Amino acid sequence: MLRLLTSNCARGLGSGVATWRPSVRLLSPGSPRIRQASDASGSRHHQSSSSESLVQLVGICSMMHLPLQSSPEGLDAAFIGVPLDTGTSNRPGARFGPRRIREESVMLGAVNPSTGALPFQSLRVADLGNVNVNLYNLQDSCRQIREVYQNVIAAGCIPLTLGGDHTITYPILQAVAKKHGPVGLVHVGAHTNTADKTLGEKVYHRTAFRRSVDEGLLDCKRVVQIGIRGSSVTLDPYRYSRNQGFRVVLAEDCWMKSLVPLMAEIRQQMEGKPLYISFGIDALDPAYAPGTGAPEVAGLTPSQALEVIRGCQGLNVVGCDLVEVSPPYDLSGNTALLAANLMFEMLCALPKVKTV
Repeated sequence: MLRLLTSNCARGLGSGVATWRPSVRLLSPGSPRIRQASDASGSRHHQSSSSESLVQLVGICSMMHLPLQSSPEGLDAAFIGVPLDTGTSNRPGARFGPRRIREESVMLGAVNPSTGALPFQSLRVADLGNVNVNLYNLQDSCRQIREVYQNVIAAGCIPLTLGGDHTITYPILQAVAKKHGPVGLVHVGAHTNTADKTLGEKVYHRTAFRRSVDEGLLDCKRVVQIGIRGSSVTLDPYRYSRNQGFRVVLAEDCWMKSLVPLMAEIRQQMEGKPLYISFGIDALDPAYAPGTGAPEVAGLTPSQALEVIRGCQGLNVVGCDLVEVSPPYDLSGNTALLAANLMFEMLCALPKVKTV
């Protein structure tokens, strides 16, 4: 199921990351240094960086310096990369997103002082490397993604995904729904991604949620789309979403305000049932996140993004993704840096994470 993909980190030599290959059973990714701690019950938990290791910018390029594992067995949650941009419709490059996000995660600490979350004292967490997608065949890539995530979820491990364009959410939701049934969705992004087809193709990043509705993967009365905006070819581009029962929160309805009240309403709407979080980095204004495939002006701020994710803390989150980071258009690295921090916030929002 896994193989080793040789790769160098931009900030130092790395020995690579493990890569998912559904046709391969297991592969040991070597012997990275694994920091562990035991709680009162004797259960052992993987740990993120110590303060000393934060200044060591060399070594294996894994998310937050976490250990690489070739199997989800024994894990509560895991970071997984899906380096796919075959489904993008504008600027390519999201296939490089997982690696760049990992590189920008090196300064992240192990606790969240703002929320009191202690993810590494609560969960066993590791980096499972990348899904070995087929860059020349989008349908085959979706099959591979679905099969990998079915194995991860069947092991009781919550996936936190580094994208990749938004196409990847569709096969991930197929795997999630196989375990949990139709799920609620908090989708943060610039576009609804509910197109039917383009150039005769029914699967690409702008159709992810249309296909998910077609297959009954979503509990449509528990779907919220936040930050939607941009020009359109029709005067009512949100009709499909609203006709399905989605709540569509336009970006202009978020301007100059806190989103804490909105998230209080959404928490009630989710009813404690299984919830998936899908965060397109294009939800943010390109002043903060220019490195994306289809930027739209006048988006959310980073603080609003934190309010949305923190507003999901304690809900029954069964999976998350952060997609549409395109490093070729992210010369400063700020987009990937923001993405890495948002992934950490998603980890902190998982249901079993203790807070103080």
